[in-house]
Formats: sequence, structure tokens, C-alpha cells
Amino acid sequence: MSVIAIVNRKGGSGKSTLATHVAGYLASLGYSVMLGDVDRQQSSRYWLGLRAAERTPIRGWTIDERNFARPPAGTQHVVLDTPGGFHGVGLMKVSLYADAVLLPATNSVFDRIAAEESLAELRTQPRIAGGKCRIACLGMRIDARTRNAAALAEWAAAHAVDYLGTIRATQTYCRLLEQGLSLFDFAPERVTAYRPDWDGVTRWLDSVLHGEIAAPRLVRPVDALHEAAEPGSVPGFLRRDAPAGGPLQG
Repeated sequence: MSVIAIVNRKGGSGKSTLATHVAGYLASLGYSVMLGDVDRQQSSRYWLGLRAAERTPIRGWTIDERNFARPPAGTQHVVLDTPGGFHGVGLMKVSLYADAVLLPATNSVFDRIAAEESLAELRTQPRIAGGKCRIACLGMRIDARTRNAAALAEWAAAHAVDYLGTIRATQTYCRLLEQGLSLFDFAPERVTAYRPDWDGVTRWLDSVLHGEIAAPRLVRPVDALHEAAEPGSVPGFLRRDAPAGGPLQG
């Protein structure tokens, strides 16, 4: 079993979007995946409630940040969505089991400060200090061509942490979350405009999982079986002219 935690002390840094997509990616490979929601807002749990039954299965796990325990047996991979302000006892307990930590940050200097504080605290934990848990950061809602992306890359290099690139800002993610979906619920050729942003994340996850049991099967997304789908087309509800709205927008 591997445990992947999404951590940044600052709220609004894209943790839930990242957590749901990491869970979606692992599920698309055929693994048994559990999405643990440590956040009091329960955004990931809400996302699971919106998820259609025919999609690749992802189980939910609601846990308290101060009473975190070993993940349930029978699950190959656990993804943990943690709250803003996550530190101290809660972070220590999660770090006891984590095999990887992802630090998302937006273009705000305050996000980088919060990530730096989280990183410093994480590195005091025995499992991380001993090299048993890997850490990486990535930019959320940042265009890779901007100075903000360069600033985050420089920050990562200065702090000796893996940098996985940036995920650009787009209403696509609002529409996906509103339907309990991730990009990985679609065949790659149907979301070609967005999948390259995730290449750094998926490669890093693959390297983290190296040595784990091999993926049992590649799950073909439901949408890939739709006869009317055209290669390279974008699902209708993801197009820019599609109406957006709902409790997860933002």
C-alpha cells in the first residue's frame, strides 16, 4: 500500500483538485484507490458523492486530523486531502504512513511561504528525514509560460524539492469537479488540451509507485467507448461555451 498526502498550510491552494486528480489517475490504472478526506470542509467526500456509479471506483475514507490511524486494509493506494492550516500532531500522524507528499501552490507568495513552512516541518519527521517519503511541489492555476511558474521552479530548486510543473487555470476543472470527475475519466485523446499539464505529476507518481505491485489493468474510460466521439474532441460539457456553476466552482 502507498499513501500519498496533499499538503499546504494555506487554504485555496488547489489541494482538493489535486487530490481528486491523483486518485483519478491511480484508479484509471486499475488500482484499488481510497480518497481520504482529512479536511473539515469535506470537499473530496462531496466530489465522491457526485461521482457516477459507472466510473472507475474510488472509495471514500472520512478521518479526523487528530485521530489519523493506519489506512484500512484491502486498499492498494490511499490519497489524503488535508486542510488548510494542517500542522503539528495531525501532520505528524499522517507523515508516519505517507510514502509521498505533494505540495501544491498558486502564484501567491503566501502560498510559497506556507509551502516552505510545511516543508520545514515535514523534514523534521523521521520517515521523511530517513528518505522513506518523497516530496514534490507543483503550481496550481499557473501558466507554465509565466514568471510565476519560473518563480515557483526557482523556489523548488532552492529548497531541494522535486518540481513537477504547473496546472493552468481553466473552468474545465470546475466543471469536472461538479460532476465527480477528473481528466483521467476520459480517454487521453479526448482531453489533449489539458493532459500534458499532468505529465510531470503522473511520471512522478509512477516513480513513487515503482517497486509496488504492477497495475493489474488499464481501465478504459467510459467515454472512450462512445461511438460518436471524435479523436481529439473535447467532451461537450468541458467546452468554453458550456454553462458553469454549482457548489464546487471556484
